[in-house]
Amino acid sequence: MNSNFEKDFGQKKEQGKNILIIVLVLLVIISGIKLYTDYVDRTKKTEEILLLSSENNELNQRLDSVTYQLNLRIQEIEQLGGDIQALEEVRDQLIAERNSSRQRSAAEIAALNQKISSYNGLLEEKDQEILELRAMNQQLYAENQDLKSTQAQIEEEVAELNLQKESLQSKVNIASQLKAENITIAAINSRGRERVETTKDFRNRQIERIKISFNLADNKVAERGPRNIYVQILAPNEQPIFDVAKGSGTFMLNGNEQFYTVKQDIIFDNSGETLTFFYEKGSDYASGLHQVKVFVDDYQVGSQTFSVK
Repeated sequence: MNSNFEKDFGQKKEQGKNILIIVLVLLVIISGIKLYTDYVDRTKKTEEILLLSSENNELNQRLDSVTYQLNLRIQEIEQLGGDIQALEEVRDQLIAERNSSRQRSAAEIAALNQKISSYNGLLEEKDQEILELRAMNQQLYAENQDLKSTQAQIEEEVAELNLQKESLQSKVNIASQLKAENITIAAINSRGRERVETTKDFRNRQIERIKISFNLADNKVAERGPRNIYVQILAPNEQPIFDVAKGSGTFMLNGNEQFYTVKQDIIFDNSGETLTFFYEKGSDYASGLHQVKVFVDDYQVGSQTFSVK
């Protein structure tokens, strides 16, 4: 009986070991399967990460390329005078997306790729706009050249007319200058007797006053109106004879101040009336040839001489 019990106990013990071994084998198999599936999952995720990283790099390259192309269009359209606001907004969006540091998902990459593809149509549209702007600018340039040519021609004609006008004005100015004619010089003695300069010299005892007479020649071109008439008597040493106390003074001639001996203010009316000037020196005249010059305003209109012995 005892031997049967031992035999049964031994069988049961052997069966327990076998079960334990089976359980351990099953655990090892399950663990192996779990390790394998985890490995497969990790490998798949790694491949997905690598694929996304590669797609992100390619996307960034496409963003750089489209941004570069947009910049080229913006520069040329701006030079041609076109509107660049819409292109600048698109370029700024692309730059902001390019500078983003986050990792994009597959859906985001697909959406961006689709958007970039749509920008190709925008680039083609702007290329057509550039062609139209170039043609327009060429037409404007040609018109501008025509205008410049016309303007240059007009300026040349105006310059020529101005020269003609200046030449005509110069001729008119010369023609309008007055001339003194019939200039006579007489010496008046203390008794009021006149001696007109002829071929004989004046003598100091004969000269109480000098009388200078002339008339302004007919000039229909000269403007009527007030004139300043200056008479300048020059001594033999060519120095003006003057006395401020007796009405002498100065006037401007060719930018220089000159002394005059006597002066009258008249209203020129082209009547040819005789003008007479008197000058009392109050002392003897130097021996020799004296010159009398007549000026109207700021130019000389005549001259005459007399000699004192």
